[in-house]
Amino acid sequence: MDATQVPLSDTETVLIGLAVAAVVVIPATWRLTGHFHVMAHEGMHGAVGALSGGTVQSITMNESAEGLTRVRFSSGRLHFPYTFLGYLGSSAFGLGAARLIQFGHILVVLWLIMGLLAVLLISLKRRSFGFVTVPLAGFLIFLVLKHTSQSAQMLAVYAITWFLLLSGVRGIVEDGLNAGDADILSGRTSIPRFVWFWLWVAGTGAAVVIGARWMLHPAVHVPVVTASGLPL
Repeated sequence: MDATQVPLSDTETVLIGLAVAAVVVIPATWRLTGHFHVMAHEGMHGAVGALSGGTVQSITMNESAEGLTRVRFSSGRLHFPYTFLGYLGSSAFGLGAARLIQFGHILVVLWLIMGLLAVLLISLKRRSFGFVTVPLAGFLIFLVLKHTSQSAQMLAVYAITWFLLLSGVRGIVEDGLNAGDADILSGRTSIPRFVWFWLWVAGTGAAVVIGARWMLHPAVHVPVVTASGLPL
């Protein structure tokens, strides 16, 4: 595998984005793919909780594409980042993937996802539905890495990146003011739920714009081919 890969053209990037947007918007496909959004959401809760000095006790995912992450903090620890950043999980991972794409480290994204899924699997609570969805996601990535061409792998990375960015918006819009994290934050801060909701909408929307810009303006440029077939 080359150290860097030439990013896809703008047209290909946009077409993949439109296809993924359809998957995210259509209720029938979202019921299936929403499980991958939950992995990013709960994974972010766990990661931020651990980085904030807490101990991840368990991560649970159910058949309805809902999840719960329990993190134990010592007294006096700040719980705000752990609670707030969950809904930005998909967007944050999507931005990371888009940044790697921008600099040509496209296939690295697949390997990073494999590693993150392994960490998530270790943290799952027994009898969680995540023991079905997380290994399935890892297996699909393995099949792409093992049995497809580099071109197909790059298409997969772009599709995954678009999904992470767009599912972040879909996730918070779908839950709206009834988002459990908004309820927790409102109770702890007395700031109304709608404030947290609009902060998440702004954050996930900004991530789509920034991530798209990074993918459409790569630092590694597509070579221009002359009439003789030689690149400039």
